[in-house]
Amino acid sequence: MKGHSEQPLIKHLFELRTTALRCIISIILITIILLPFANQIYSFIATPLIAKLPEGSSMIATEVASPFFAPFKLTLFCGIFFSIPYILYQTWSFIVPGLYINERKLILPLLISSSLLFYLGIFFAYYAVFPILFSFLTTTAPSNITIMTDINHYLDFILKLFFAFGISFEIPIATILLIKSNFITIEKLSSNRPYIILFAFFVGMLLTPPDVISQILLAIPIWILFEIGLVLGKYFTN
Repeated sequence: MKGHSEQPLIKHLFELRTTALRCIISIILITIILLPFANQIYSFIATPLIAKLPEGSSMIATEVASPFFAPFKLTLFCGIFFSIPYILYQTWSFIVPGLYINERKLILPLLISSSLLFYLGIFFAYYAVFPILFSFLTTTAPSNITIMTDINHYLDFILKLFFAFGISFEIPIATILLIKSNFITIEKLSSNRPYIILFAFFVGMLLTPPDVISQILLAIPIWILFEIGLVLGKYFTN
């Protein structure tokens, strides 16, 4: 009996290792494909800041290896970014044998919608938040200060924002799961709306850099996405 119980466990561990290796390989392959375009990718990502810099200002590299490592780091992030659909597919393939039919019908749409929402959060940050944020930050600098942002610091800054907005845009999925699992009711969530709004601003303060604009620009979408989750949650109640 012990041997029989160990074999399924070993089989699952082997399948998990295979799934993980496939995900890692996909990230590496996409990163290698994108590496020749690393500088162009960085230039594209830096456009929202460069467009708002005062005349005569530019981005700088304060470390010797920064002109190589900053674009490389961004390219690796892009490798992960573009691998997400394949990673989710591999995750789905790994967990689907242990699911009931009704669970399979629910999980697959959730995996697809969660990846789309993550992408939407990043696009929202780049196209909607960055122009407003960088316009505010560059215009509030003292007149005798020349803005010359380091490329590594800028990259760390935007990656944090990308992650914050990508995760925050999963709020509708989290809300639906809470309702579907009967962990909490729609009525209870609705009655706690003031606390949810307060929590949204707390998350905005926690996940974004210490400036009011980016905090507000994250908190408001979280609130709106929560409301969307409430509306959609009505269709998932038992």
